[in-house]
Amino acid sequence: MTEENNSPKHVVRQTFTGKFGVSDDPADHGFGRRPEVPDPDAKETRSERRAYERSQERKSFGDRERKPFNRDGERSFDRGERRSFGDRERKPFNRDGERSFDRGERRSFGDRERKPFNRDGERSFDRGERRSFGDRERKPFNRDGERSFDRSERRSFGDRERRPFNRDGERSFGKDSRRPRRFGDNPFQEDDRPIFRQKPENKSIDDEEIVRDEDAVLNFADSPDILPESTGSNPPWFRRLLVLTTEKGREREGKFIAEGVRVVEEILANHLDLIIGIYVAGKRKVDENGEAILNSLGEETYEALANLQPTIEKARTAKVDIHVISEEQLKRLSSTVTTQGVVAVCRSASTKPNYEKSRSILTLVDAVQDPGNLGAIFRTSLGFNSSGIIIGKGSVNPFNPKVVRGSSGTFLRVPFEKDRDLIEAINELHSFGYTIIATDLHGKQSLAEIEPRKLRKVAFLVGNEGAGTDQHLIDISDETVKIPMSSDLESLNVSVAHGILSYEMAKIQKDLA
Repeated sequence: MTEENNSPKHVVRQTFTGKFGVSDDPADHGFGRRPEVPDPDAKETRSERRAYERSQERKSFGDRERKPFNRDGERSFDRGERRSFGDRERKPFNRDGERSFDRGERRSFGDRERKPFNRDGERSFDRGERRSFGDRERKPFNRDGERSFDRSERRSFGDRERRPFNRDGERSFGKDSRRPRRFGDNPFQEDDRPIFRQKPENKSIDDEEIVRDEDAVLNFADSPDILPESTGSNPPWFRRLLVLTTEKGREREGKFIAEGVRVVEEILANHLDLIIGIYVAGKRKVDENGEAILNSLGEETYEALANLQPTIEKARTAKVDIHVISEEQLKRLSSTVTTQGVVAVCRSASTKPNYEKSRSILTLVDAVQDPGNLGAIFRTSLGFNSSGIIIGKGSVNPFNPKVVRGSSGTFLRVPFEKDRDLIEAINELHSFGYTIIATDLHGKQSLAEIEPRKLRKVAFLVGNEGAGTDQHLIDISDETVKIPMSSDLESLNVSVAHGILSYEMAKIQKDLA
């Protein structure tokens, strides 16, 4: 190490005597801060900024020189010129590089030249033309580059041409036609073909069922008597009849209602022992003064309608009790809007099929819910000497009034079981030697192509109207068949398919004999 490095170091300490926050260096006084007492002898430094020059003249706000430069590098105002707001020169430049107003021209707001440019680069208004709001030329351009309105044409709001375009670039409405739109109409459809909505099906009023609240009817029938039995329009005997219009009431009472002239006469001829009573509609009986004639119980009496006399005579011959009630009461017992004026109250009964026959045709019904279809299956089974029907769980009750009406009352002449487990039923039929034949859209053979030895004892399996037969039941069946028909039709109604199979099966068994 040298002597310079070994020399002792001297530390100089200086005491700060200035005020806190104020620099002692006069050079710092001009950089955003001023000393409390300005020093006239202090020299200027570069760091000191002055807001105003001492030798420069102070000007007012309007006299200040504003020097924005335009595109040509010229100043918008001369240095010594003072102009008011309206006299200032405005030089916006259009696409051609021209000024919109001359330098010495002063125009009011309405006289100012407006030069919007369209797609062709043309001005919408001439330079010297002044037009009102309604006379202004409106040039919206469509996809074809055409103007929607002529230049000289003035149209009201309703006469304006509306040209929405669809996806193909075509106009949805013609030029001269104006068609109102509804909420939800889409002008941008795939094509201009009209949408045809399906018309509601004209359903016969005779086939329309009356929807009932079963719980309300049961509660009404079971409610205690408030009025004496001889008074009121709802005596206890009538309320007990109303119970039979519900599914729960028929199951609880073990009775059902057969409605219609043909149905009642069918039951009178073949099942007289099941009839409890017949109720017909009538007109109220009155005396000479127009007062209602009452019976011994104080109830109004009625006279049966003339068109029901033949049915009444058959019932009297069979010694069946006949009750004449009002048309309003009979309408409440009916399940249709238009009644035929007669119903029969019967006991629920059925006959179990005989599975031990040497030749037999049975029908297994899987979840058929339309009562009209089940009624038609009963009629078809009776017409082709069927041995019986097995109705699985989930199907409509055979004592439903519409099933009774659809079968014309003949359902009691066909042996049947209801609410059966079809898997157990199929296993039971296998034990008796039956061949289970299921109808299937994917079947490869017709009924005539099955070996004749398998057709002596047959049970057809038909399924639901929409979903068809359960696939598990098809899998445990012995054969699957398909009815040959045109390829334009996918399937037939379940009752129609059952009728075709029953007819073919009856011919096959006749040939086997």
